[in-house]
Amino acid sequence: MSGENSSADDVQADGGQRVWDVVVVGAGPAGASAAYAAAVAGRRVLLLEKAELPRYKTCGGGIIGPSRDALPPGFELPFKDRVHAVTFSHNGRFTRTRRSKQMMFGLINRPEFDQQLVEHAQKAGAELRTGVAVQRVEQHGSAVPDRRTVAVVLQGGETLLARAVVGADGSASRIGAHVGVKVDQVDLGLEAEIPVPETVAEDWKGRVLIDWGPMPGSYGWVFPKGDTLTVGVISARGEGAATKRYLEDFIARLGLAGFEPSISSGHLTRCRADDSPLSRGRVLVCGDAAGLLEPWTREGISFALRSGRLAGEWAVRIAEAHDAVDTRRQALNYAFAIKAGLGVEMSVGKRMLAVFERRPGLFHAALTGFRPAWRAFKEITQGRTSLGELIRSHPLAQRALTTFAPVPVATGRTAEADADDTDSEDSVTS
Repeated sequence: MSGENSSADDVQADGGQRVWDVVVVGAGPAGASAAYAAAVAGRRVLLLEKAELPRYKTCGGGIIGPSRDALPPGFELPFKDRVHAVTFSHNGRFTRTRRSKQMMFGLINRPEFDQQLVEHAQKAGAELRTGVAVQRVEQHGSAVPDRRTVAVVLQGGETLLARAVVGADGSASRIGAHVGVKVDQVDLGLEAEIPVPETVAEDWKGRVLIDWGPMPGSYGWVFPKGDTLTVGVISARGEGAATKRYLEDFIARLGLAGFEPSISSGHLTRCRADDSPLSRGRVLVCGDAAGLLEPWTREGISFALRSGRLAGEWAVRIAEAHDAVDTRRQALNYAFAIKAGLGVEMSVGKRMLAVFERRPGLFHAALTGFRPAWRAFKEITQGRTSLGELIRSHPLAQRALTTFAPVPVATGRTAEADADDTDSEDSVTS
């Protein structure tokens, strides 16, 4: 590792063990972004990942404008397709395609995208270790040499020391459990990667499908990626059997039932409660580990990239903090930065979801027949505005949201287990 990432007072703890400025747990978009941000600042950064890279993740793979804006300088997106058209349907009916002269968003495969993000973090000076799982973190006790240090205990017993830790280890995060992350919305996403013949692939090129589904808050999608279509659905957890039927019916309705999926997978998304903490002592959480995603669409990549970058920047400040007061101050600044940006978008997204759960036909009619709504959709995906900015700057949108969702509405979804949901706590891939 480059000597430029050394910090004179952080090289060793008492007893001679190496101390990292920042240890990041999880090498997805949030973790890689955090590692990059901390390494660019000249810190000694260790990035831990339990899997071997590249690895598959259940994800539509849509890269919208805010995601592009949050990428490291010089990052070349590995697009499999560029989207200029969206076909909308309401549970398979009332189909209409709308088109844009400018690209709205691009489509990537997560293994390739995540690997590239990690490589950028490494080039910035971060060190990567794969195939290691974190069992727990400790901020007090015999494993912790002083109050400026966090112990990261790996499965197998090895202990790493750091001045700050960033938890980016996904929606079933161990670091999130340490921080005390609370969620108030849990959804089940099911997805199939379906290889298709060239003639079928050509029909989908440059166009995605969004289908408003039969259960409250549910929808399905088709994202084309060359010779493979990513087909998925998402709905509130607790509707596992119905969600599986929706995916099966959706695939059949599209005429794709005769093609064998190369991968079928499921994943739970968890959205934070408004009062959920984002830190504990010298430990921060970001991305899925913090429950940061857009509640209505459940879009998480842009939230992961943006919160990861902020977490990396504030982890550097926490690593430099010499007492608990300064540590707390920096952690509160991180929380403020998250809530002032991503938190505003999430608040509007929760209200949008509340309306969508009750009136999906209203959304379909607006997007397919009301030009300002379609324009807003394009501007959001292109990164020219956000949900929060849209509501603030467009009186008509503000009035509509106030009419149908006058105050932030809790979805009533909980993290309680449901027997007919996905087979494991976090994901199942076949």
